[in-house]
Amino acid sequence: METAPQPVASPLRLRVKTFVELPRFGQCILALILLNAVLLGMETSAALMAQYGSTLLLLDKILLSVFVVELLLRIFAYRAAFFKDPWSLFDFAVVAIALIPASGPLAVLRSLRVLRVLRVLSMVPSMRRVVSALLGSLPGLSSIALVLVLIYYVFAVMATKIFGAAFPEWFGSIGGSFYTLFQVMTLESWSMGIARPVMEQFPYAWLFFVPFILVATFTMLNLFIAIIVNTMQTFSEEEHASQRELDKQAELREQQLLHTELRAIREELQQLREAVKSQSGG
Repeated sequence: METAPQPVASPLRLRVKTFVELPRFGQCILALILLNAVLLGMETSAALMAQYGSTLLLLDKILLSVFVVELLLRIFAYRAAFFKDPWSLFDFAVVAIALIPASGPLAVLRSLRVLRVLRVLSMVPSMRRVVSALLGSLPGLSSIALVLVLIYYVFAVMATKIFGAAFPEWFGSIGGSFYTLFQVMTLESWSMGIARPVMEQFPYAWLFFVPFILVATFTMLNLFIAIIVNTMQTFSEEEHASQRELDKQAELREQQLLHTELRAIREELQQLREAVKSQSGG
C-alpha cells in the first residue's frame, strides 16, 4: 500500500515563517509591547489625556493593529501548530480581549487592554522559564496550601472561642479570625496592633500567637519557596539535559556525515587504483 504524500509548505508560507522567526522581528515586537505599556500608563493621567488623549488613543489602535497582523502572520506560518502552543494561545487571548467592543456593559473590558503588557512573558525566554516553573510547581503548592488552610481553620476556631467575646472586631466570627490571622501571618503590625492589646486581657495569649507565626509564617511559607525553587531547578536541569541531547544528536550527525564522506573518498580512491591498474595493464 502506497503512503500518501506529505503536504509541502508553500514558498510564501516558508518565507513568512522565516520572517517571524527572525530575532529582529521578535525584538521589534517586544519593543512595541513595552511602548504600548508606557502608553497605557500615560492614559491613566487625566492631564495627559486632556492634552494628548486623541494621539495616545490613535497610537494604541496602531499598536493593536500591528499585534493583530503579527498574530495573523504566525497563524499563517504555523497553521494548526500555532494553536497547540500554550504561549501562542496566551498571545492570541490577550490580543483578542482588546478587540472586544468596550461599550455598554462591556466597558469594564477596556481596562483589560493592559493585559497586552503580559505578552512580555511570552517574548522573553528567561521570563517564560520562570512562569513555566511556577505553573509546574502548582501541584506541590496546592498540597501545601491545603495544609495551611487546615492550620488556619484550627487556629481560627481557637481564636474565635478564646478571644471572640473580648475582641469581636478581630475574632468575633471565624471569617474575622481568618482575616486577623492572615494579618498576623504577614507580620503587619501583629505585635503592637493585635497581640499586645489581646495580651492586656489574656496575658498568656503569646502562647497562641508565637506558635502560629512559627508554623504559618516561618515554616509553611518557606515550604512554598522551597517548592518553587526546586521546580525551577528541575526545569533548568531538564533544559540542560535536552540541550546536551541536542548537542549529542548534532555530533552524531556530523560523525555520520564524516563517515559518509570518508566512504565516498575510499570508493573514489579504489576507482582510481582500478583505473591505474587497467591503464598499466593495457
